[in-house]
Amino acid sequence: MVSSLNVIDVSRVTPSDSSESLTLPLTFFDLIWYKLHPVERVIFYRLTDATRPFFDSVIVPNLKSSLSSSLSHYLPLAGKIVWDSLDQKPTLVYSQNDAVSFTIAESKADFSLLTGNKPFPTTGLYPLVPELRTTDESASVVSFQVTLFPNQGFCVGVAAHHAVLDGKTTTMFLKSWAYTCKLQQDQTVNAPLPQDLTPIYDRTVIKDPNDIETEVMNHWKSKLEIISDGNVKSLKILPTPEPSPDVVRFTLDLTREDIQTLRERLKRESSASSSPKELRLSTFVVTFSYAFTCLVRARGGDPKRPVGYVFSVDCRSLLDPPIPSNYFGNCLSASFNMKLTAETFMGEEGFLNAARMVSDSVEELDETVAFNIPKIFAAYPSLPPGAQLISASGSTRFGVYGLDFGWGKPERVAIVSIDQGEVISMADGRDGIGGVELGFSLKKHEMDNLIDLLPEGLKI
Repeated sequence: MVSSLNVIDVSRVTPSDSSESLTLPLTFFDLIWYKLHPVERVIFYRLTDATRPFFDSVIVPNLKSSLSSSLSHYLPLAGKIVWDSLDQKPTLVYSQNDAVSFTIAESKADFSLLTGNKPFPTTGLYPLVPELRTTDESASVVSFQVTLFPNQGFCVGVAAHHAVLDGKTTTMFLKSWAYTCKLQQDQTVNAPLPQDLTPIYDRTVIKDPNDIETEVMNHWKSKLEIISDGNVKSLKILPTPEPSPDVVRFTLDLTREDIQTLRERLKRESSASSSPKELRLSTFVVTFSYAFTCLVRARGGDPKRPVGYVFSVDCRSLLDPPIPSNYFGNCLSASFNMKLTAETFMGEEGFLNAARMVSDSVEELDETVAFNIPKIFAAYPSLPPGAQLISASGSTRFGVYGLDFGWGKPERVAIVSIDQGEVISMADGRDGIGGVELGFSLKKHEMDNLIDLLPEGLKI
C-alpha cells in the first residue's frame, strides 16, 4: 500500500490558559511504562464534504482551538517527563509555554480500506500516527496528527506516553477535547467541563505501603543493564522490532447477538461437561476467550508449545478506598496466566477451557492485583522460548465511538500499537447497542487462518 502522505504543517499548540506551572510525581503504576513504546491510536471520521478548503478553513481551526482550550484543563499533557540528577525517579513537569506537537497532513490512501472489514497491510496506518519525541533528557507526553482524505473523511492520530496516560485517562481527555470542539461549533461558549471529564491530579490517593516503586525501579535497572547501556535515567523509549512487511490488520465486528450466541454456547458446553460450573460470562470474558482460542488455533504448530494470556486490570474501583474514576494517570495492573499449552485450546472444548480460565482470573481480582505488579513485571523476561503470549489492549467500556468532534461518530478507531506483539485490541461496538470490536495484527498466513476460524463459533 502506497502511503503517499503529504505533511502540510507541523506546529505547537499551547494551553489557552497556561499561567501556572505544575509538577506531578510518577507513581509505581506509571513507572512500569516509562521506557516502553507509546500507545498509538487513529480515529477515523467519514465526511464526504471534507474537501481541502473545508479542511483548512473549518476542521483544522476548530480542532486546533478546542485542543488549546482542552489542554488548559489537562496541563500535564503539554509538559515533559524529566529526571533530575538528584531524584530517584522521573517526574512529569509542565512549565509555562510548553506545548504539544500538532501535525496536519493529507493522504491519498484508500479511506474505505483502512476503515473496513477486509485485511490490509499494517504499514498503511503508520503514516497517520505522529512521532512522540523522546531523548535521554526528556520525553514528550502526547502528540497529535490530523490527516485529510479528500472527499472521504479525515482522521485524528494520537501517540501517548504510557508512563503518563493509561487508556482510561487518554479516553477521558479525548472526550473532553471532542466535547469542547462540538460546543465551540454550536457556539456554546464558557460551558463548564462535565465533572467526569475533569481530571483529578491528587497523587496522595495512590498508596504504596509495600514500596512497590523501589521494586519496579530495581527491575528496570536490572533489565536495562542487560538490554541497553544501563543508563536507567535515559528517557529515550526502548527500540521495538520492526514488524514484518507481511503483517496485516483485520477488524472483527461482533454484534450483541453474536456475543449472546457465544455465551449460550459456553453455557451449553459447560452444562454438558464432566465438571459443570457456573462461569462469569461477561462480555469481556466471552469475547477475549473466543479471540484467544482462535489465535492459538490460527498459529497451529506443536500442541505442547507454551501459551498464555495477560489482560490489563483497572485498579481504580478495586483499591480501598477506591480511586476516583477521573484520576489522571495510570492505575493499571494485569492478570497473567502463562502455565498453559496450546493443546488445551485446540480440541472441541478449547473455547470452554479458555472461558473457564479467564472467568476464574476475573473472579479472583481484588485490590491485591495492584500489589502483584513486581511479580508480573519480573515474569515477562522468563517466558519460555517460542511462547505465545496473547494480550488485550483497550476496553469495551471506554466508549470510543462516542468521540464526536462535531462531524459525527467515528467510522473506525484503530489501536496501531497492537503490532508490538500478539495483542487483541478491544473496543465497544460502533453500533452503540452492546457490540464489540476486535482488532488483530498478524502475519498474513496466520491472519488467513484466523479469518477462516472466527466465523465458526458464531454458527448457531
